[in-house]
Formats: sequence, structure tokens, C-alpha cells
Amino acid sequence: MKRNKNLFFLFLCLCHLALAQPQTKIPVWKEAAFEMVGQQYGTYKTADLGHVFLGKKNCIVRVAPELDGITGIKLPLENQDGQIILKLKEPAKILVGFFHETPSQKIPANAEKILAKGVTITGMPPVDVYAIPYKKGVQTIKLNIGQPYVLLGVVQNKQILSPRNVDFPDGREWEPYVVEGFSEKKALFEILGGQNDPVVDQKSPGAEAIQGGFEGGAMVKVGAVYHMFPTERAGEIGQPSKYDRIKTRIGHWTSGDAIHWKRQSTVYQASGTYAITRDDNPLNDRRAALWSFMPVFNKETNRWNGFYLAYVCDEETSPNHSFGRIWRSESEKEGMEGVGGPYRDLGIVMEPGWDSQLWEGRQGVDSFFPFKVGNQWLSFYGGAYPYEKRDDYPTKMGKGWFVGLAKSDKLEGPWTRMDTTINPIRSMHPWFIENPIVSQLPDSTYIAMFDGGPDDWGHHLPNMFGYSLSKDGITWTEAHYFPIHTKVKKWWDIMRTPLGIIPEGNNEYTIVYAAIDKSKRFHPMGMVKVKLNTEVLSERRKELK
Repeated sequence: MKRNKNLFFLFLCLCHLALAQPQTKIPVWKEAAFEMVGQQYGTYKTADLGHVFLGKKNCIVRVAPELDGITGIKLPLENQDGQIILKLKEPAKILVGFFHETPSQKIPANAEKILAKGVTITGMPPVDVYAIPYKKGVQTIKLNIGQPYVLLGVVQNKQILSPRNVDFPDGREWEPYVVEGFSEKKALFEILGGQNDPVVDQKSPGAEAIQGGFEGGAMVKVGAVYHMFPTERAGEIGQPSKYDRIKTRIGHWTSGDAIHWKRQSTVYQASGTYAITRDDNPLNDRRAALWSFMPVFNKETNRWNGFYLAYVCDEETSPNHSFGRIWRSESEKEGMEGVGGPYRDLGIVMEPGWDSQLWEGRQGVDSFFPFKVGNQWLSFYGGAYPYEKRDDYPTKMGKGWFVGLAKSDKLEGPWTRMDTTINPIRSMHPWFIENPIVSQLPDSTYIAMFDGGPDDWGHHLPNMFGYSLSKDGITWTEAHYFPIHTKVKKWWDIMRTPLGIIPEGNNEYTIVYAAIDKSKRFHPMGMVKVKLNTEVLSERRKELK
């Protein structure tokens, strides 16, 4: 018995030592030099966000470390039975990605399977990586499999390629999307860089009592001062993180450089009270959680208007935030200097009711941002957890986060939803756009900045914030997403909401954004600088309807 105990103790020690050893980093395979002869297809990096097909938006979202950063060849998706001629400067292996569902008899006999499900490409089945050997010199690559494939790179023949099952997910779980600067389309914005750490975290002056950090809101610049109105997930000291979602408040923060921030005041405070019924009942507290304060200056009244969201909070039914209503408030002080408040409530401008559209769903009106087009005001408004039919109210819901448009002759309303020939607007993304904030570029083109959705929580979305363009405020282009982690150290796991885009002169802009580090309860704010390419803007405007 004692011998068995000793053996068991030795086994535990060995397990502990094994777990304590640092994980060996898998090296990237060494590339072999090559040149394309004749037909120039172009290249890409076999790495995160690499766009693998000519003229298409399918991009890499998962890549085995062995391949990360090597040079792939961008082929047409529709015509891949053609040939490509390469000049190899040494014996090499060409890495070909065959989609997991490709019949085995179509794969060349000399192709060796190295990585099972080693790459994930948006909109496509998982990719199995094969190596095909070729001699030094000019080689004609013609696979004739009658199905799409990807050329992932050319690597040295002499190295050992160890087979393994990477088991990455099916790329059809992602809708294909366009990443700024990664497709053939010229980038409208160059990412200049920014802060490699959060600009507002729990150590920032005024954040001490905020348990859960921030989510969304808006930022404006008055003179030389930035004014930020984030949703503060204040929570409660000693209480679990679920209270961060309902014990919220609207804060006012200021900065002279968008980097060093100080909290000035509380604009509005939620009650943090859970609902007692599962429907939209007046017995429930309809200001249980407050979110998304949007300051808009009204020249006619010479005052700031603040539009913000009030929710009913259901502790047991998803979504916790339900039946959203939009309140309008007005600054007590006249002029631009009144931006910091105090604000007085002037009533609800949009709420669930008989004129609600099914796509608005159980969440109700979940965002609202007005902008002026000519002599009329338009406003994006959002909804989520849609109903298929009215009988599905209150708890039978589908999936999707959508936006539509409302219109009014005056900023203060009344506001009328546009009809379902326009709403919801699916041109940006088929099922996820959240919290759009609209401004105008130097040529008067409207730009909407928005949360592009997480690649987490069971969703497979871009995990970047994005933009869309419009000439008339009604017809909007397909979203392009900002890969800011290519120029800013990625301190976040989940990207959330940009608080608008602030012009700084010389076509440069500042963006402050909310994001999430999953290892921490507190959700911070970050900052990035971008530069507008006015020549590309001119080209894009010609394409707008």
C-alpha cells in the first residue's frame, strides 16, 4: 500500500513538472524563394486577415503557427483550373490548401497531407494543408481538381514538415468581410498608430468606483478639449460582475490629448433594479440600465441635445437588456461650452409600440444617433433579438443586431421610423451592426463608425470596429473593418465600440474605442490615429449611389 502511495506521489510530481514546463513555440516553416512567370496573380501573407482570392473578401481568421506570415499566391476563386508558372530558385514544396470536403481522388497523388484543418477562411470549409514537391527551375502548377483551392506558400524542401491535426473551425461560421488595406481595394484610411495600452483603465482619475469598465458612448471635441460620455459599467463593490450590466451610469470625462483622461461628473445614473415581469410592463423599472449617451449640437436652439438609452432589465431572460427606450435631454447651458451638462430630460423620442418593426425584437430600440441631411434630420436606430412574427412577443426571439433609419423635420422630433423597404439596412453587414455614429468627411460624404461584432461569445464576427459610407444618408456601402492591431499592440481580446471619429487637421483623425481584456473584469478604453486618403475618397464617392 505504501509503495502504491509513493508511486502515486511520484506520478503527481511528474505531472506538475510537465505542466510547469514552458510550451515549445512552433517555428514558422522556412520559405523558398520564387518568382511568378507571365501571369501576375499577386501575393498575400498567410496570416490573420490575409485575403486569399483575387477580387473576393474571403480572408484568413485562423492559421497554424507553421504558416503564419509566409507568402501565399492570390488566385481567382472562380477559375482555378488554369495554370500558374513559378521559377523556383531551389527544390521546394508548394503548400496547397484543399478544402476539407474535397474528394480525395481529386487531390494529386504526390500531395502529402501535413496539417488537417490547419487554416480557417471566412465563408469556406476548413482547409487541409498539403505539400507538393517540385524541382528547382521553372515549374508549371496545374492541379486540375475542378474545385477551389488556395496556394498558401512555397517552403524549403530540405526541412521536415511534421504532420498534425490542428482542428480549426469551419470557416462557413463567418460571413466574409472586407478588411481595410488587405483586399485589392485601396485603403481609405491608413492606420498611423496609437497607444499600446488602454488610455482609460481602473487607475485613471475617477475610475476607482467603476467595477466593470466601459462600453460604448460617444466623444466630441470642443475647442482643444475632448469630451467623452461613456457608459460606465459601475456595478457594486463586493457584488458579482452581472451587476455591472445593470448598475450603469453615464459619465462625463475630459482630456486635452485623448490619452490622459479625468472624470468630471455623472450625467445620469440607472436604478439597477431587475424587472418583476417578462413583458414590457409599466410595473417594471424602465430605467433600470442606462447606455449610449449621444451628444448632438442643435444650432437652432444653441444647446446640446443628449440622446440616451434606458432599458428594462430581466435577470432570467436573455437578453438581460430589454424593451429599450430613447430619451432626449438638453443642456441647461447655452453654447458649445454647455456640452458637459447638466442636462434636463425632455421625454422619450422612440420606444417599443405598434409602429415597432419585427427586427427591433425584444431588445427594443438599442441605439439612436441623429444626423442632418439637407433640411431634414435622419437617425440610425438599432434593435436586436428579432421576432419573426408579432405573436413571438415577448420571449421567442431570433439572432441578429440590426439598424434602421428614422426621420424628423426637427432634432427634437417627432421621429418616424422609415418603412421596411428601407429598414433594416443590411447593406453594411447581413446581421450585425451596432451603435453607429455618423459624421461627415471633407467632401460631405457621410461616414458611420460602428461596432463590427465579436469573434467570441458564440459569434463569429470581424472583432474589429468598422465604417460605411453614404452620399444621401439612406444608402450605405458594405462595411470595411479597421485592423488597428497591425499598428497598435493588441491588449484586448474582444473589440467593441468606437466613440466616433474626430478630425484633427491634415486629414488625420482620432478614434477612442471600448474593448475587452477577458482576463479582467474592468473593460478599458483605447485610442488610435488614422489618416484619410482623399484620392481614394474621391474614387469611392464616384461609386456611391
